[in-house]
Amino acid sequence: MTDGTAAPSTGVEDEEDRFRKSLGETTRSFLAAQRALIRTVSDDGVVLVDAIERLAAGGKKMRPLLCYWGWRAAGGAAEDAGVVIAGMSLELFQAAALVHDDIIDRSDLRRGAPSVHKQFEKHHDDGGWHLDAERFGAGAAILAGDLCLSLSEEAFASVPGSPERIAGARAIFNRMRTEVMAGQYLDLLEEAVGPGRDPGEATERALSIVRFKSAKYSTEHPLCIGGALAGAPASLLAGYSAFALPLGEAFQLRDDLLGVYGDPAVTGKPAGDDLREGKRTVLVAKALKAAGNDQAELLNAGLGRDGLSEDDIRRLRDIIDATGAREEVELLIEERARAGYEALEALPLDAVCREALYSLADAAVTRVA
Repeated sequence: MTDGTAAPSTGVEDEEDRFRKSLGETTRSFLAAQRALIRTVSDDGVVLVDAIERLAAGGKKMRPLLCYWGWRAAGGAAEDAGVVIAGMSLELFQAAALVHDDIIDRSDLRRGAPSVHKQFEKHHDDGGWHLDAERFGAGAAILAGDLCLSLSEEAFASVPGSPERIAGARAIFNRMRTEVMAGQYLDLLEEAVGPGRDPGEATERALSIVRFKSAKYSTEHPLCIGGALAGAPASLLAGYSAFALPLGEAFQLRDDLLGVYGDPAVTGKPAGDDLREGKRTVLVAKALKAAGNDQAELLNAGLGRDGLSEDDIRRLRDIIDATGAREEVELLIEERARAGYEALEALPLDAVCREALYSLADAAVTRVA
């Protein structure tokens, strides 16, 4: 058993730097071609690709990196264009999910900058255009997200490889997309039904959302897609899943804590944003289950309410803290992380791949943004 605190070696860092550089160059080239295609329709449409490129340029690239190390650990070569294209496809899928998620959640900020729908809303305001700026912003962002989904599929369809390996990776990629959409709907449904749900069952429903909306597509599926592209046997893919799924759940549970307690200067999102959005997370589910009647009433009344002030957010946090829910979620994160590290120890990996995956696991579990 290890606590996963090994620092990455220079070899791992150099290899990841080369991959990130190739990923960036490939993405810019791919989007430049899309920009040129849109110009044959109208120069006005180029802003859709511009918004995608700005969003895809940010982030930590965790999903492409997991895809890369899944590939490498299954025997794939370090310098290979195919795994870079697969990583680009995953990053474009992530960007599309973020665009749509921010519309659904009415989030004004993403990574410290205006969300895509707010960028388009500003275009409308700056141009002094006709009709409603907010409606225009949301509509344009939906189109940008749809285009990003389409480009993710186009990129994945161009990944080179043997038909058998491509078919295996394609099956995981297709499943990933369907699971995310279903998980996103469950998240939306949970917010809408809200207090009408039985608090005793809320934690299991929230954990199901964690698994299918985020955990599988954040860690398990990217790692397995990389492995499948390199021809990993079923036993190795099963080992990947045993490691990556609890890691992905820990990653999302950490995200849930950051959505309530995170520092806006670090997370790039307003303090308590999940409370303003009315998210029915595992944290909230555990708080409601342990809360007294008055506490539960106040928490239910505050979740998702328009115009929550900083003082309102502090009061809701105080209720959650009083129930012990925060500590319970930290214990869940620790439990999932431990399961992931134990599964990683059992994987037949070389020293470089093992060290790289430990580093990614640590970053996912201990992150502050």
